[in-house]
Amino acid sequence: MSPTSGSTAGNSYAFHLGYPTLETSQRARGEADFQRAITAYRFWYPAVSMEGIFNGNRLIGINDNEGVGIAACGPRQVGFTLNSDTPYGSATLDVAKGPLVIELPAGPYIGLVDDHYQGWVLDMGLPGPDAGKGGKHLVLPPNHSGDVPRDYHVGRSKSLKNLLAVRALPVGGNVAGAMDALRALKVYPLAAAASPRPLPTIDTSQKAMDSSCLAWEANLNFWNKLHGIINSEPLVPSFLPMYGLLAALGIEKGKPFPNDARIQGILLRAAQAGRDQLLVSAFDSARPDKGNWPDRKWEWVGLVPESAQFETPAGIDLEARDRWFAQAIVTSPAMFRRSAGAGSLYWMSARDRSGAFLDGGKSYKLSLPQPVPGKLFWSVTLYDTATRSQVQTDQDKAALRSMFELKDVSGSQPVELYFGPNAPSNAAQRWIKTSPGKGWFAYFRIYGPEEAAFNKSWKPGDFEQFS
Repeated sequence: MSPTSGSTAGNSYAFHLGYPTLETSQRARGEADFQRAITAYRFWYPAVSMEGIFNGNRLIGINDNEGVGIAACGPRQVGFTLNSDTPYGSATLDVAKGPLVIELPAGPYIGLVDDHYQGWVLDMGLPGPDAGKGGKHLVLPPNHSGDVPRDYHVGRSKSLKNLLAVRALPVGGNVAGAMDALRALKVYPLAAAASPRPLPTIDTSQKAMDSSCLAWEANLNFWNKLHGIINSEPLVPSFLPMYGLLAALGIEKGKPFPNDARIQGILLRAAQAGRDQLLVSAFDSARPDKGNWPDRKWEWVGLVPESAQFETPAGIDLEARDRWFAQAIVTSPAMFRRSAGAGSLYWMSARDRSGAFLDGGKSYKLSLPQPVPGKLFWSVTLYDTATRSQVQTDQDKAALRSMFELKDVSGSQPVELYFGPNAPSNAAQRWIKTSPGKGWFAYFRIYGPEEAAFNKSWKPGDFEQFS
């Protein structure tokens, strides 16, 4: 039965003779647009975050298809949960002019290609089909209809611009050797395979750079950047409903950015609220399956095992997707495996043993039973909650790593690590400095995890305050 007056059930909209009042129509339109904008923000956030990665390379002079940046990273490199464990190689690959080849030598590499939407295209190295034995990988443009040569590991992208991200493991703590391994990468057009001229590698280890979308994520720049992405990339058929959300807000391929003050106000509010909602998913998810141990505060960063795009039998796990992209970058099935092997695993903690959020003005210790169940190595890295990047202090260090700072610890007795504004006596080598007035969270990474990391027979301690 149509309402004739007063409010409809479950909301405060007023109708008369079944028709909306003027105030109802105006408010309903505004609220519908805001809801659409929030949904669009959360869906398209990975694309804008990826644009931040591309932009970081461009700002230091590495343009698309012109070079591969390599770096032994530290806190000076701002990027969502980047780590100092392994040197990185990265490049923006534009396949607008045709397929690109990535030639990887044999060795301890962990690599991937993701599209502009942080959708998985292919894995390389230890977790990939070459299994560390080396090989040629091929990135094909959207809707590629040409012949595909044999003897390549092939990935088909949904976008023209893609991210190449490769890590070289510093076996035995040999960072220089890992950097040389990254210099051995070869990236070139398939059309030039007969006499390739690989892209040059550029060492950016000492450069301060920002490969995040932090400057855009809570203002109108988010939507401007997204408008640019929509206009520069071909439409993805499976995204049609999400393009529809944007079109309802005036953001549409081939059309100028909306200059309507009402819409811009809604977009601004949605960027601010959307970012904050993502941070709740990142740091205070209500999901009961986020924990690996019922008596520990450590949580899985990835909530959907084995899935590069958060697929489940019931559909896309939206909370898992929001949680991941609010604090991390890139996806691959190998990143979310929960089985022993050559990949890596990630646990996150944002709370101390009592359940309180971690505070940069307080001192904590963390006890880790030895040996940690990893065939390769492990680390604990601290991140600033405001930037989701490594903590920045005058110590210029954010990680404690089994191959470096902790290489001489006992292999049988628990090791105690320390975190806080002041160095503990006799343990400065096992301490990371934090800043009062700032929150932080930690990632525990194990490379080459063994079965004990998954069956709960091994478990770390929690962060405990001490004075």
